[in-house]
Amino acid sequence: MKVYKFLLLILLTGGLSCKKDFLTEKPLDFLSTSNAFKTAADFTASTNNLYGLVRQHFYTINDFQPFYYLYRTDAFFDITVTTPNMAADMAPRGLTNFAWAPMYKIVSEANTIIGRLPGSSLTDTQKKLFEGRARFFRAFAYRTLGYLYGGVPLVLQEVTTPETGFTRSTRKQVYAQAIEDLKYAVTNLPSLADGSVKDGEVTSQAANHLLSEVYIADGQFQNAVDAATLVINDPTVSLMRSRFGRRSTVTPGDVYWDLFQRGNQNRKGGNREAIWVIQIETDVIGGGGSTSGGNQNGVYSLERVHAPLVRDVRVNGVAPFLWPIGNYTGGRGVGFLAPDAYFITDIWQSDFNNDLRNANHNFVRDFYGNNPASPLFGKLVSTRNPPAGATGINGALVANKPDRSFYPYQSKATQAYEPPQTLVAADNAVPAAILTIDSLRRNYLTAGAGGTYIDQYMFRLAETYLLRAEAYLGLNNLNSAAADINAVRARSNASAVLPASVTIDYILDERLREFGVEEKRMLTLMRLGKWVDRVKRLNPFYGTQMQDNYNLWPIPADEIERNRAAKLEQNPGYPQ
Repeated sequence: MKVYKFLLLILLTGGLSCKKDFLTEKPLDFLSTSNAFKTAADFTASTNNLYGLVRQHFYTINDFQPFYYLYRTDAFFDITVTTPNMAADMAPRGLTNFAWAPMYKIVSEANTIIGRLPGSSLTDTQKKLFEGRARFFRAFAYRTLGYLYGGVPLVLQEVTTPETGFTRSTRKQVYAQAIEDLKYAVTNLPSLADGSVKDGEVTSQAANHLLSEVYIADGQFQNAVDAATLVINDPTVSLMRSRFGRRSTVTPGDVYWDLFQRGNQNRKGGNREAIWVIQIETDVIGGGGSTSGGNQNGVYSLERVHAPLVRDVRVNGVAPFLWPIGNYTGGRGVGFLAPDAYFITDIWQSDFNNDLRNANHNFVRDFYGNNPASPLFGKLVSTRNPPAGATGINGALVANKPDRSFYPYQSKATQAYEPPQTLVAADNAVPAAILTIDSLRRNYLTAGAGGTYIDQYMFRLAETYLLRAEAYLGLNNLNSAAADINAVRARSNASAVLPASVTIDYILDERLREFGVEEKRMLTLMRLGKWVDRVKRLNPFYGTQMQDNYNLWPIPADEIERNRAAKLEQNPGYPQ
């Protein structure tokens, strides 16, 4: 009995003397919200996470969401769908929700970094650097939200308790915040000239590029010109005008082709045009390019999604193509994201045979049979004039309508004759017919292929020129606008545009010619309020279903419902 009385006394006196302190964890050897964000290493880890969030959302999360920035635009469509359903896609619980949470996750992470800097052990110089990085990413996220949804809630501090009382700021206020953040980033981020800048890191040049874009969206055209000019006139950057880097002696090839060969995207590869390059490291843990994890998650699936499924082509019942082979037949493409007729044909009319960007090794329209069992082995099989009776998916004649097995695609989606060696099939898995054909055997792929295993441009200088051309157009300075467009066109041997021909539609066409699948096309069209107009006129697959209110996407219904303490207004034209 004395023992029990003694234990009771300990518990009672301990409870009276310690109270809440008795239950408070004291993190001595693990990270928590109370001891993190103290050192430069802590803030570097958090900043790296921001890079990872951008890469994941825009490139590697899966094989469909990153391509929502291309589907349903003036240049591409989902060739696997017979009839689109834009009403469902654009519903407040439709696919347009996909960008909301990821962008606010970036905002949240950036706010945490900014909010924790004052209590850290960093020097003032380090604090400004990390704040510059965080504010760049916050601006990048808010610019994306503003383009797509218009006015959205502006959250500028770390949120540490549940909040259900958000209200929308105006679109102009969102742009103003992005501009303020980017101006800070321009001043406090390092320059590309700084030898300490690593591949993929954001710099003052990247901040000025993005600042120019947001200034245009806000109608501040002279400020946009000034920001773009700081990038264009920077001696550390220039358009690549002659062949460079790895594979620069490969033929056919040209300087445009060189831009998209593995290892050529970063400055260490001799590239002076790159401004911000998303790093995709093949078979490095966390690198975003695993060759062993399948072809749908954790890898940029542009090859899989954009290149056609040539496996299913038949001519007189015989397949002219073996599949999957890492040559100009498209690797392990399965044919989802197809170019429309406007992109395939119309925008190239004036320079179809001169423009390097339209050369067959860059925009593949003509294929060559690679099946030794086919009479077409080694012979031309053209999408422009398919062989008589050629069939594709489910035996449909490919000459009658677009078919996911046989359409033109941009070779920047793949790496012709240079797939990652971990994706090359062992000889015992290669069809016997090609074992003795070295170029085919060495490029025959495993079932895990389908990724685009190269670093990806988020910003490059050609776009800075075209942004400045937009700003000059806004100032009605057509001569300067034409000069900037022609700087880009001259590199590709395209004829010069006359000042009188420069319109916003011409610039949008030029962006297609220069960037194609590289561009996040939806953001460009939404920024300019041109999505509905361009799709109605130029992409008949979706055009008849487009509604005028689609130039603003709906605020996600779930966000409205969970925001119980205030009213989060829906955009016009959508169910409230």
